[in-house]
Amino acid sequence: MFETFILLTSKRDEMIEITDDVQHWITNQGFTSGIAVVTSRHTTAGITVNENADPDVKTDFLRRLDEVYPWHHDQDLHMEGNTAAHLKTSTVGHAQTIPVQNGQLVLGTWQGIYFCEFDGPRRSRSYTVTLIGQ
Repeated sequence: MFETFILLTSKRDEMIEITDDVQHWITNQGFTSGIAVVTSRHTTAGITVNENADPDVKTDFLRRLDEVYPWHHDQDLHMEGNTAAHLKTSTVGHAQTIPVQNGQLVLGTWQGIYFCEFDGPRRSRSYTVTLIGQ
């Protein structure tokens, strides 16, 4: 089973929680056991699992990535000027694999799945969910 999801982003850097969308789709598929692979389809946007209880975690996460990969760097050669976005995506990763048991994503109490935009805003970003199992 495979599905593509489309979303809008509103900032250059942001983390959008997609846990509920992924869980809702899994439930509608009647999928009960296996893994869900959530994958970004972009070189400047990633997928991560992180805390979803305190919004300051997202703020700190993005701020610290900016410290490591500043947007403007005098020695970057990439003509699009978004080298920082590519580096952030490679650091975060483009995909996450999450177990599914009894039709539910197996995540910790404070964990959520996030689409990480690093080169926005964009009108059409996408990620896929692939289910492997039964």
